Amino acid sequence: MAGGGHTECGEAELTDRRDDSWVALEAGADPAERSRQLRCAHDEFTADGRVVHPVRPLVAASWQRSARARVSPDGAACVELGEEELAGYRDGHPLARVMPVVRELTGAYAGDGEHLVAVCDAQGRLLWVEGHPRTRGAAARMNFVPGARWAESAVGTNAPGTALAEDRPVQVFSAEHFRRPVQRWTCAAAPVHDPRTGRLLGAVDLTGGDGLAHPHSLGFVQAVARASESELALLVPPLMREAISLSALGRDEALLVADGRKLRLSHRHSEILVLLARHPEGLSGDELLVALYEDETVSPVTLRAELSRLRRLLGPDLLASRPYRLTAPVDADFDTVARRLGSGAVAAAMTVYAGPLLPASQAPAVARLRRRLADQLRSALIARADPGLLADWAYSPWAEDDLPVWQALATALPRVQQAAAQARLRELKGELDIATGLQRPGA
Repeated sequence: MAGGGHTECGEAELTDRRDDSWVALEAGADPAERSRQLRCAHDEFTADGRVVHPVRPLVAASWQRSARARVSPDGAACVELGEEELAGYRDGHPLARVMPVVRELTGAYAGDGEHLVAVCDAQGRLLWVEGHPRTRGAAARMNFVPGARWAESAVGTNAPGTALAEDRPVQVFSAEHFRRPVQRWTCAAAPVHDPRTGRLLGAVDLTGGDGLAHPHSLGFVQAVARASESELALLVPPLMREAISLSALGRDEALLVADGRKLRLSHRHSEILVLLARHPEGLSGDELLVALYEDETVSPVTLRAELSRLRRLLGPDLLASRPYRLTAPVDADFDTVARRLGSGAVAAAMTVYAGPLLPASQAPAVARLRRRLADQLRSALIARADPGLLADWAYSPWAEDDLPVWQALATALPRVQQAAAQARLRELKGELDIATGLQRPGA
């Protein structure tokens, strides 16, 4: 629609958005009327990209991400993990340890209300879908089943996928869902994190009818997620003196967990810890100087001052010198990715890879390690040719221009799902042609 300020459904264009509420339907609202309004707004958005009343800002942002990911408003989720692969994967997933708590808290609620309880991993793959048999049967017709990927980048706005994308609890009602076959449902989901490192593990979701469009359901699923995190904290043995966890993927400031303390490190201290974790045998001052600084004029005194500050932060017993080394083993996320790739566990490696290693670091040794790890993972993904894993990489912020991965994804997807990947591939090739032309002599 060009120009006008109203849609065919009579709704004014959204120019002054109301506050971003976590709850999908405010008290007193008529679910049937709100559904009708949202269907009109959804039609408006899919027709010309305009967001109109009464779409919440949270949902508008999700629709826009879904459109950028070229999610079709129609269709069903893809089942990416077969029965055998799913069984092995979820048995080893950290959330498997809290499923007894999830079932205890949600069993009666789901059964009495004819709802479903679903738990997904950090990539949006459903690991468990349990609840009322009739509701499970209806949900299965849109592939809301274990092994299916419900990431926002794959199926558009939905509670578990959007909770992961936003890293916050969300409720999605009716036609707020991006895909039309899902718009008869209402769902609420909350993310679950590793209580030690803060790493996103997945989400807990409640799915059902309009009765879930209530603040209580959102509060309830948040409580289940928090109980799951508390259970994980109890199940993990207290960190002993010899246990150190280092998270440096996808973040410019590494997170160190040692002796029960969580320390967010400065940029330089992050680089030093990554290098010392990579070299448990230790590094001399000269080796660290070369590894950290591009500028050869940097004085050893500068490095010694940084190490002195780091020692005061960590404690006197954790950082030794001559050579500089950590006195306890380090469980580093980038080492975990490398180990899993070495054993051929590509999907398991992807669950840990939260992004490039210290992406803003220009330390020569860190930059080399960052490139090597990313190249190894992307090569493994291309060789594996799993469309779900390739899509997880291709739609990530660090790989949206990764031409070889988009080529592999376009080839790996079923023919009926190739259109979006092919369109993005054409864009990338066009951008490459333009860049190549500008670089030619005389261009």
